[in-house]
Amino acid sequence: MERRPVLVVSVGVAVVAALAIGVAAWWPDESSEAGPASPPASVEVEAEHLVYERLADPARTVVRDDAGTVLAVFTDDARTAVLTGPRRSFSEPKATKATVNTSSWVRLLPQPWRPGAEGEPWFTEWYAGARHDVSPDVLAIATEYLIDTPAGTDDKGVRFRGDASFGPVKASGAGRQEQSDFYDYLGVPWDFPDGVAAQPETGRYGAVDCSGYVRLVFGYRLGMPLLGTNNAGPGIPRRAYAISESGPGVPLVPNERRRATDPSRLQAGDLVFFEVEDDPDTLDHVGIYLGLDDGGHHRFVSSRERIDGPTLGDVGGTSLLDDGGFYSTAWRSARRL
Repeated sequence: MERRPVLVVSVGVAVVAALAIGVAAWWPDESSEAGPASPPASVEVEAEHLVYERLADPARTVVRDDAGTVLAVFTDDARTAVLTGPRRSFSEPKATKATVNTSSWVRLLPQPWRPGAEGEPWFTEWYAGARHDVSPDVLAIATEYLIDTPAGTDDKGVRFRGDASFGPVKASGAGRQEQSDFYDYLGVPWDFPDGVAAQPETGRYGAVDCSGYVRLVFGYRLGMPLLGTNNAGPGIPRRAYAISESGPGVPLVPNERRRATDPSRLQAGDLVFFEVEDDPDTLDHVGIYLGLDDGGHHRFVSSRERIDGPTLGDVGGTSLLDDGGFYSTAWRSARRL
């Protein structure tokens, strides 16, 4: 792994919680008419040294503290960033005994990362808040559609989270239909920037197929631009194969039309793509990589027909990249948005 020169940045950190990073705080003495009082003597500001290190494959910037602990990873040309935060667990007891325990929090940068961005105002402002943010991130939002997850509605009465289906039952009665996008789940019409005006189908309300699920999480919930077609453009296209080939961000594992076997480049929040149907040249399934589970396996979450919706479980195939199971042998590529 290539290592490059590092940049060390000193950031002011107050000993008391009232001080924000890099900001001096003053409290006026309301009992005095002599003007602002001096800062309290008990307030001390220490210098926190953040080390910004450049690594390759993929090209990225890793942020470390004085002890060498990784605080964040920013990948060139990608908006998804992984920050180290409080440890938490993700599970789905009705579909698997496995649990994913992780301290990775996946956030979206305001714009794609580029080398040297750590010195730009947009980043310093964003990072000051993001590094302590414990609101739902990519992983938490992705699990808000699993089995029995309670519904949530916005101030317009639109259900934006809660147990999702994969799609309506096929006319034959065997299996479920694909082609349910995020706006079908929401039950709202959607105008895309590439000129497509989409209308939800009543029979698909509450349903998302695999790529619709990815678009629901990254697009509708987190604000990444979405496209109405499979053509390349400034946003996430509709189908899995198109996201893999021309979606935003950075390709991590190229599609060589054979089983992918090396997950070493992956980090939480990456997209993983599979060939699970008849055409060996078309990627037809996509999931969101979660990380290692408590069994030491690489686990992902995706929306599937067999269990009728998003799952990180093992019904109809284990949600693993490295166990030799159905999805493991069907894994073909990966991308970081």
